[in-house]
Amino acid sequence: MIYPIVLPYLQGTYGLSLSVAGLLVTVLWLFGSIGQLPGGMLADRYNERTLMAASTIVVAVALGFVVTASTPVVLFLATALWGLGHSLYPIARITFLSNLYSERLGSALGVTMATGDIGQTVLPPIAAVLAVAIAWQVGLGFVAPLLLLVGITMYFTVPVRTSTESERDPQSMRETLAIFGELRNPEMGFMTVILFLYIFIWQSFTAFYPTYLTNVKELSPAIASVLFGFFFAVGVVVKPVAGGAYDRIGMRGSLISILLPPVLGFSLLPFVDNVWLLVGLTACISTMLGSGAVTQSYLADSFSEEMKGTGLGVVRTTTATLGAGGPLLFGVIADYGYFDEGYIVLAVIMAVVILLTVRMPGGRETASRA
Repeated sequence: MIYPIVLPYLQGTYGLSLSVAGLLVTVLWLFGSIGQLPGGMLADRYNERTLMAASTIVVAVALGFVVTASTPVVLFLATALWGLGHSLYPIARITFLSNLYSERLGSALGVTMATGDIGQTVLPPIAAVLAVAIAWQVGLGFVAPLLLLVGITMYFTVPVRTSTESERDPQSMRETLAIFGELRNPEMGFMTVILFLYIFIWQSFTAFYPTYLTNVKELSPAIASVLFGFFFAVGVVVKPVAGGAYDRIGMRGSLISILLPPVLGFSLLPFVDNVWLLVGLTACISTMLGSGAVTQSYLADSFSEEMKGTGLGVVRTTTATLGAGGPLLFGVIADYGYFDEGYIVLAVIMAVVILLTVRMPGGRETASRA
């Protein structure tokens, strides 16, 4: 989430239009999704500790290439490597937590995702200050040594699964492809479409919100970065609450309740210029951050232990690969002068997500999982 903060600096350094800047973010998320299927298969076969540690270290190395890129081509290649490194982490994290907290996965996932939002609240403003005071390379690159430290620490501190948990037969290609057939199940199909639309909205919004605040709302980069950090600060509260709600009342009620406020926020955003009103609208939009704790817990509960990582990899790779086009499309819309209208479109898409949730057949509730 530091990338959107430094995106205007990248535009100036490499001469990128909003469309090309959007493509750069799309490359990050595209490669961050492509690797999730093999990452999920590896999580089913090997220890998650190794995958998570390797992910953080690869991202740290890739960031080094990003901040030293001499040409736009090198910048795009380094960003692709960054995405691939990132892709190893999400599935391994979920399968690891599902083994530890099989009866309270929603709560556990909500808490861990909320701690991520603490970083996303604190680090973007720090990056903005460093980018203004020194250089954008410092604003992004200061995270790399922290990731190296965390990766090494993780490898030596995260517990390893027992032999019976880790000695799983490798899945055949036929078994892996069979998971795609699961998407024809009405409940799974609905959830896959919901997740795709949510990822499309989330990536489009986060890619350009700081740029929108500075270019359209004419806020200073410092205030824009604080508002962007505030977006994730609300997620620190929302995600554990959403995860706990999933454990108590199930998917449908918890998901609808956290997706309604963003419809209002996106709809009013083009018409508001006052900073304090923007704070309120940002808070409304940020409730959507609780969606991950609900949808990913639901998906994890939908697959067997043997195929959980592969199943999550299939769904997340499919949805995130399609959703990665959001920043590029949003950048094109902004380039043509329809920045405000883009947020109206996001409001409409979010309303469609809510409608799909209401109409979703079945809807796995806590009672059916207990």
